[in-house]
This record gives sequence, structure tokens and C-alpha cells, in this order.
Amino acid sequence: MPEDDQGPHHGRGLPDHQPRPGDAVAAGDPVIVLESMKMEIPVEAPRAGVIREIKVAEGQTVQEGDTVVVLE
Repeated sequence: MPEDDQGPHHGRGLPDHQPRPGDAVAAGDPVIVLESMKMEIPVEAPRAGVIREIKVAEGQTVQEGDTVVVLE
């Protein structure tokens, strides 16, 4: 998860476009949306790859530095 000073975030899937394990993504593609203080924060793929695992369930609380998506 990207680092910032906003505290805990709640994970939430990106409506109508959440990639799934096995999907290829390009650098900069949104892979998940996190919700914090009623704001939606898209998390982008840092590099091109294939999604191996999404580690955040809808509504799950994540902290700064947590791994939310694993790319191959």
C-alpha cells in the first residue's frame, strides 16, 4: 500500500474493473481501490506483471506498508 499520513485504510474492490488473479496489468493500471475518510484511493500497479494474489478483502482494514496485491 502506498505510504501517506492518512492513517488506516479500508480495502474495497474497484467496481466493474477489479482485476483478478491471473490477469495481466500494465504499470500504472489500477489494481484495487482503498477507502479512507470517505475518499476512494486507487492503488496502481508499480510495474507490468500478472496478478498472483489480492491480499485485501472488501472492508478489511490495512495499514501503511501492507502488501495489498502480489504481482508475478
